[in-house]
Amino acid sequence: MELGVVGLPNVGKSTLFNAITKAGAESANYPFCTIEPNEGVVAVPDARLDALAKLYNTQKVTPALLKFVDIAGLVKGASKGEGLGNRFLASIRECEAIVHVVRCFSDPNVTHVEGSVDPLRDIETINIELSLSDLESVNNHLEKALKRSKQGDKTAQFEVPILERLSETLNQGKMAKTLDFKPEEKAFVDSLFLITTKPVIYACNINEEDIAKNEDDIPYVHDVKEYAKKEGSEVLVISAKVEQELTELPDDEKQMFLEDLGLKESGLDRIIKLGYRLLGQISFLTAGEKEVRAWTITQGTKAPQAAGKIHTDFEKGFIKAEVCPFETLMECGGYVGAKEKGKMRVEGKDYVVCDGDVMLFRFNV
Repeated sequence: MELGVVGLPNVGKSTLFNAITKAGAESANYPFCTIEPNEGVVAVPDARLDALAKLYNTQKVTPALLKFVDIAGLVKGASKGEGLGNRFLASIRECEAIVHVVRCFSDPNVTHVEGSVDPLRDIETINIELSLSDLESVNNHLEKALKRSKQGDKTAQFEVPILERLSETLNQGKMAKTLDFKPEEKAFVDSLFLITTKPVIYACNINEEDIAKNEDDIPYVHDVKEYAKKEGSEVLVISAKVEQELTELPDDEKQMFLEDLGLKESGLDRIIKLGYRLLGQISFLTAGEKEVRAWTITQGTKAPQAAGKIHTDFEKGFIKAEVCPFETLMECGGYVGAKEKGKMRVEGKDYVVCDGDVMLFRFNV
């Protein structure tokens, strides 16, 4: 799963990226500090893997992975070549979701490109630039489709009215996801990899002293939550500074640090949970002495397609899957105990995989 990180310069975007990926992207108190796209891959925290590894005394633990792509701060006019961000937007077109970092703190020592803190204005600035960037891409497709349509190309004749709707909406600075499409139309729209069709997590970057407050009592955060509610987006309240401090602590001190701040989990854990929920993602598990591993799939995936995540041969030659929920497997002490107690199920091609299923696939090619 890939998440693209966007935002204005000096909103704490690269600081947050550094903290959650430990990738070391440069961050500083001046615009356009990030001048090349940064990528960071992090392991998805999953306590179930550690429990299974202990149960099987496994040699290797492989968690699911999450990739973050951080681009240069966008500014007003980016779609027309202002600043440095627009030429990197291609880097996030294939990301599944967007993390939009929004400055929700006041600090005279940290400059703001607009001269004042106004989260809703900042969100609109970024969203308009993303829409205009998509507009350029859509118009390019439209120009080609119109030529093919005049030549009698039926596929192009199907595409033209969709592209015209998109062009009209994006030209107004609105996002493509505000439009409704039929399933066959949506398949075509998805193939365009438009940024403004992607689900969004607004990451409200707050001061450390605001962490103890009720989120709705932080004026800037309240405004962003109301805005996000209208467009069906998620909101994560986070302090990039605190997350950065957290990464510098030994593991045994991190939980204590979080508890002192009144937090149950890190910002990374919360971003991952939001991302999974937003994208309808779940994990199934495989376990044995050689390896314990988590595999990310889309909710509703059937057993053969889940098997295909491991290897295409598993899907092609799928026969059956032996399935046991993680909690049940742990209670039974492993596969053998689960089989003896009749808790290990045998499922066929129509089985829809559930989050936390521990699976063993049988196949023949």
